[in-house]
Amino acid sequence: MKLQLLPFLGLLSALSYTSAAQNLICYYDSASYLRQGLAKMFKSDLELALEFCTHLVYGYAGMKAGTYELFSLNVDLDMFHYKEITSLHQKFPHLKILLSVGGDHDVDDAHPNKYIEFLEANRTVQQNFIDSSMILLKRNGFDGLDLAFQFPKNKPRKVHGSIGSVWKKFKKLFTGDYIVDPQAEQHKTQFTDLVGNLKNAFRTANLMLTLTVLPNVNSTWYFNVNKLHPQVDYINLAAFDFNTPLRNPEEADYTAPIFFLDEQNRLPHLNVEFQINYWLQNHCPANKLNLGIASYGRGWKLTTDSGLSGLPVVPGTYGPAPGGLQIASVEGLFSWPEICAKLAKNSSAVYRGENAPLRKVTDLTQKYGNYALRPANEEGEHGMWLSFDDPDFAGIKAAYAKGKGLGGMAIFDVTYDDFRGLCTGQKFPTIRSIKYFMG
Repeated sequence: MKLQLLPFLGLLSALSYTSAAQNLICYYDSASYLRQGLAKMFKSDLELALEFCTHLVYGYAGMKAGTYELFSLNVDLDMFHYKEITSLHQKFPHLKILLSVGGDHDVDDAHPNKYIEFLEANRTVQQNFIDSSMILLKRNGFDGLDLAFQFPKNKPRKVHGSIGSVWKKFKKLFTGDYIVDPQAEQHKTQFTDLVGNLKNAFRTANLMLTLTVLPNVNSTWYFNVNKLHPQVDYINLAAFDFNTPLRNPEEADYTAPIFFLDEQNRLPHLNVEFQINYWLQNHCPANKLNLGIASYGRGWKLTTDSGLSGLPVVPGTYGPAPGGLQIASVEGLFSWPEICAKLAKNSSAVYRGENAPLRKVTDLTQKYGNYALRPANEEGEHGMWLSFDDPDFAGIKAAYAKGKGLGGMAIFDVTYDDFRGLCTGQKFPTIRSIKYFMG
């Protein structure tokens, strides 16, 4: 590991470790099996990661609107792949393999609020979900179900000029905070009841039940921590994508800072520390929480109005940069090996033009994250700004989680790590770094 991590680790050594982080939850996007070229992950590639993972979460299943049954989002793949993956129990008997429902994959344009509608459904209808879940899990050899429900998300920060900022503060005196879900308290109670019913049914079938809190889902709206944590085996907090080029097209900022940087009107809840502390302060046992990090980065398109320094918050951005080759359909998303390939290998590189490398800026404070940039040229083209957690910063976050006494870490997901060793020759460098610093 690089020496730049040592000051942070020295600080952490003074902390009292209430319990060593043990869990390494590895999310696995099954769609990676259908990707082309070097992005395609085979079962043999996955097996190396499983030497480090304690849990594998298979993503993703969906929920049918109306009947609310659990179902495969890709039957042609899953009808064989489910059992191919769960057969890994034979080689890794310690491994717990769960199926995740929802995530960002269960997109239903005709029923965009079906997860909320499911909470409002009667007990008989909800039983369809419970029964179909148990049947699908048992039939295919899964150890349990992960609830990654798509609840309404926080409103993204708006870009305001100085006059606009003053007006916004004045207006809030009369309108209060923006309300995404006016029935959030009711839905919180309904979700708690649902999880309790699921847990009672799963207990008789010896199945695990876990919770994933998706990025920008407000925990205060949907999760009654005191009543919820006894009903689940653990909770994964996806503490990243606080800012993205799709949510925040006009300005670029750290996507997953550990701490709050109280500058430039940043919102105080868009950081790891705030999210973790909310659950801890509401009496969730630390060892039931796993800190989730992304093995990918987000890229914005820079313009001539963005300046040259790259210091966030970066103004004048123009939405997402063209996406990487691995997930070309997702604008502005880059896997770690794609990011690594874009970084300059020497300090004399030219940083302008379509094929120019990006200059990496390392966060020496080890609080907010690294970024890389290529300023736009005179015509305002080919500019890019990337925020990401590289393997080194993943290790910093693992040490942070251990210092907090958390149960462990969750990586979203293994298919975006460098599973071929294209960057340095080492395969799964992010997973290895996390495991090393968890101890």
